[in-house]
Amino acid sequence: MILSTTPTIEGKTITKYAGVVTGEAILGANIFKDFFAGIRDIVGGRSAAYEGELRRAREIAFGEMQNEASRLGANAVVGIDIDYETVGAQGGMMMVSVCGTAVVVS
Repeated sequence: MILSTTPTIEGKTITKYAGVVTGEAILGANIFKDFFAGIRDIVGGRSAAYEGELRRAREIAFGEMQNEASRLGANAVVGIDIDYETVGAQGGMMMVSVCGTAVVVS
């Protein structure tokens, strides 16, 4: 499946628009990850724990979107938008949502 944030795919012709497709993933961050991320905020550096969770959430969201596009008979998704949010009490959960237009290209 071809995935693109652009509205078209160079060298391909869109022959059918199958519809809007989405994928979401909400993951909680556990207390130990929060603790160590807080320490990194104080001393500087990257939080590998949070980066890993965001990567996992993004992969889940993209997988859901691709599955929905496949069910519609599409072989590509164009115009993809990716959003990151914190949700839940005190922002204790991370959400990644993706959406795009499922299309058939040739």
